[in-house]
Amino acid sequence: MTPPPQRRVIVLADDLIWGTRLAATIDGLPGYTASAVRNVADFEARIGHAGDPAIVDLTARAYDGIAAIEVAVDRGSRVLAVGQHDDLELRRRALAAGADRVFAYRKLFEDGPTTLARWLGLTVERAR
Repeated sequence: MTPPPQRRVIVLADDLIWGTRLAATIDGLPGYTASAVRNVADFEARIGHAGDPAIVDLTARAYDGIAAIEVAVDRGSRVLAVGQHDDLELRRRALAAGADRVFAYRKLFEDGPTTLARWLGLTVERAR
Protein backbone atom coordinates (compact mmCIF):
# COMPACT_ATOMS: atom_id res chain seq x y z
CA MET A 1 0.00 0.00 0.00
CA THR A 2 1.39 3.39 -1.00
CA PRO A 3 1.52 5.97 1.80
CA PRO A 4 -0.45 9.17 1.16
CA PRO A 5 1.57 12.02 -0.31
CA GLN A 6 3.14 14.47 2.09
CA ARG A 7 1.75 18.00 2.10
CA ARG A 8 4.52 20.58 1.80
CA VAL A 9 4.91 23.60 4.11
CA ILE A 10 7.32 26.31 2.95
CA VAL A 11 9.40 27.73 5.81
CA LEU A 12 11.08 31.10 5.20
CA ALA A 13 13.65 31.97 7.85
CA ASP A 14 17.09 33.46 7.33
CA ASP A 15 18.12 32.46 10.85
CA LEU A 16 19.53 28.94 10.52
CA ILE A 17 18.51 27.87 14.03
CA TRP A 18 14.88 28.98 13.66
CA GLY A 19 14.62 27.69 10.12
CA THR A 20 15.91 24.29 11.22
CA ARG A 21 13.68 24.20 14.30
CA LEU A 22 10.54 25.12 12.35
CA ALA A 23 11.31 22.65 9.56
CA ALA A 24 11.98 19.84 12.03
CA THR A 25 8.68 20.54 13.79
CA ILE A 26 6.78 20.38 10.48
CA ASP A 27 8.62 17.20 9.48
CA GLY A 28 7.48 15.64 12.75
CA LEU A 29 3.80 16.15 11.94
CA PRO A 30 1.96 13.33 10.19
CA GLY A 31 1.30 14.02 6.52
CA TYR A 32 3.55 17.08 6.28
CA THR A 33 7.06 17.84 5.13
CA ALA A 34 8.96 21.12 5.31
CA SER A 35 10.70 22.92 2.49
CA ALA A 36 13.00 25.42 4.21
CA VAL A 37 14.43 28.45 2.43
CA ARG A 38 16.48 31.40 3.63
CA ASN A 39 15.75 34.09 1.04
CA VAL A 40 12.75 35.52 -0.76
CA ALA A 41 13.83 34.40 -4.26
CA ASP A 42 13.85 30.76 -3.16
CA PHE A 43 10.61 31.32 -1.25
CA GLU A 44 8.88 32.70 -4.35
CA ALA A 45 10.20 29.83 -6.47
CA ARG A 46 9.02 27.18 -4.00
CA ILE A 47 5.67 28.71 -3.16
CA GLY A 48 4.86 28.72 -6.88
CA HIS A 49 1.14 28.74 -7.44
CA ALA A 50 0.44 25.55 -5.52
CA GLY A 51 -1.04 27.21 -2.45
CA ASP A 52 1.28 25.40 -0.05
CA PRO A 53 0.97 26.71 3.52
CA ALA A 54 3.88 28.90 4.57
CA ILE A 55 5.61 29.96 7.76
CA VAL A 56 7.43 33.30 7.63
CA ASP A 57 9.96 34.46 10.22
CA LEU A 58 9.38 38.20 10.51
CA THR A 59 12.68 39.08 12.16
CA ALA A 60 14.89 38.77 9.12
CA ARG A 61 17.76 40.76 7.70
CA ALA A 62 17.78 39.16 4.25
CA TYR A 63 14.15 39.81 3.24
CA ASP A 64 10.99 41.75 4.03
CA GLY A 65 8.70 39.39 5.95
CA ILE A 66 5.60 41.45 5.23
CA ALA A 67 6.27 41.37 1.48
CA ALA A 68 6.82 37.60 1.69
CA ILE A 69 3.44 37.17 3.41
CA GLU A 70 1.78 39.22 0.68
CA VAL A 71 3.38 37.06 -2.06
CA ALA A 72 2.24 33.86 -0.38
CA VAL A 73 -1.31 35.10 0.21
CA ASP A 74 -1.53 36.34 -3.39
CA ARG A 75 -0.65 32.82 -4.51
CA GLY A 76 -3.36 31.22 -2.41
CA SER A 77 -1.30 30.16 0.59
CA ARG A 78 -2.22 30.26 4.24
CA VAL A 79 0.54 31.94 6.23
CA LEU A 80 1.65 31.69 9.83
CA ALA A 81 4.16 34.31 10.95
CA VAL A 82 6.59 34.17 13.84
CA GLY A 83 8.33 37.12 15.46
CA GLN A 84 9.27 39.02 18.58
CA HIS A 85 6.56 39.08 21.24
CA ASP A 86 7.02 42.78 21.90
CA ASP A 87 6.96 44.05 18.30
CA LEU A 88 3.23 44.72 18.22
CA GLU A 89 3.39 46.97 15.16
CA LEU A 90 5.12 44.31 13.05
CA ARG A 91 2.64 41.72 14.27
CA ARG A 92 -0.27 43.99 13.26
CA ARG A 93 1.29 44.55 9.83
CA ALA A 94 1.70 40.79 9.32
CA LEU A 95 -1.98 40.22 10.10
CA ALA A 96 -2.99 43.08 7.79
CA ALA A 97 -0.85 41.50 5.03
CA GLY A 98 -2.87 38.31 5.36
CA ALA A 99 -1.15 36.10 7.94
CA ASP A 100 -3.60 33.74 9.68
CA ARG A 101 -1.77 34.10 12.98
CA VAL A 102 1.40 35.65 14.36
CA PHE A 103 3.07 33.74 17.15
CA ALA A 104 5.96 34.78 19.37
CA TYR A 105 9.15 32.75 19.16
CA ARG A 106 8.61 31.61 22.72
CA LYS A 107 5.22 30.07 21.89
CA LEU A 108 6.67 28.00 19.08
CA PHE A 109 9.73 27.10 21.15
CA GLU A 110 7.62 25.87 24.07
CA ASP A 111 4.63 24.41 22.22
CA GLY A 112 5.60 24.22 18.54
CA PRO A 113 4.25 20.79 17.56
CA THR A 114 0.81 21.35 19.08
CA THR A 115 0.57 24.95 17.85
CA LEU A 116 1.58 24.10 14.28
CA ALA A 117 -0.60 20.98 14.22
CA ARG A 118 -3.65 23.01 15.18
CA TRP A 119 -2.85 25.65 12.55
CA LEU A 120 -2.63 22.91 9.92
CA GLY A 121 -5.91 21.39 11.09
CA LEU A 122 -4.49 18.28 12.73
CA THR A 123 -5.86 17.02 16.00
CA VAL A 124 -3.44 17.29 18.89
CA GLU A 125 -3.43 13.51 19.32
CA ARG A 126 -2.33 13.02 15.68
CA ALA A 127 0.47 15.56 16.08
CA ARG A 128 2.32 13.61 18.75
